Amino acid sequence: MALITLDFESEYMGSNQNVNIIVPDKPRDISCKDFYENKAKYRVLWLLHGTFGGYSDWIRKSNIETYACEKNFIVVMPGIANADYEDWPTFTLGLNAEKYIVDELMPLVYNWLPASNKREDNFIAGLSMGGKGTLHFALKYPQLFAKAAILSYLPSDMENDKQELEKLYALSIDEVISNNDVMHSKQRLYNCMHNVGSVDAYLDSYYNLRRKMKEADVSKLPEMLFTCGTDDSIFKNEIEPFKAFLKEIGMEAKWSLGKGDHEWRVWERDIQIAFSFFVDDQQVHGNAF
Repeated sequence: MALITLDFESEYMGSNQNVNIIVPDKPRDISCKDFYENKAKYRVLWLLHGTFGGYSDWIRKSNIETYACEKNFIVVMPGIANADYEDWPTFTLGLNAEKYIVDELMPLVYNWLPASNKREDNFIAGLSMGGKGTLHFALKYPQLFAKAAILSYLPSDMENDKQELEKLYALSIDEVISNNDVMHSKQRLYNCMHNVGSVDAYLDSYYNLRRKMKEADVSKLPEMLFTCGTDDSIFKNEIEPFKAFLKEIGMEAKWSLGKGDHEWRVWERDIQIAFSFFVDDQQVHGNAF
């Protein structure tokens, strides 16, 4: 495969952004002219990173290039810092991660690269925070993706938490920040609520994905795959309740559960499962070396 690292000024992120993009390269039995002038359009995987990560995570920590090669995919790996794949319009010039991906990066990829913009050729996946982003985009933009793979992320039930959320919302940021909270979960929750302006707005936003799942027309959604390590310290106790929730709202999904915690060994395994979920073809199409 060919690896492109794109560095460009983003209107929606308010600064230069880096994106890693895997693109199918020329098979050795085809001439340069025949390959580069064939006007082929390739399937696209939009692949999202997790908390504390960035655009280089999947390249550095997995064999994503090999798996993309086997299926002849373009893979787009943006970095959005810790923005939760949400828009943050009050952050300096704006850190609008959702608009960045949907309204800026997608048109760029479809028009600058040999990427198909057809729904049936577009797929989305991500781990942890990127799983949250994947589910967000699948629910809000179902017309864009055929299938979605949510790795090591399960949306929590927040409907009975309003009183506790209001207590947290009323604090100052100095009262919330704690070095003992190594995942900064309270700080993130506090900032997300203040980003949208109120607890009610937060509960009615795409931060509250369970509510959005209940509201969705399931017949129009992408097919979904959920994967998780059975030892996952964050989500292992949420797997069975979430399966029950899906059954309750009549939403079908595929599952893949295997040994492991919230770690790259799990995501390395599960992204391979995701590729098999996206396309059934077992044939190797690209240069497998």
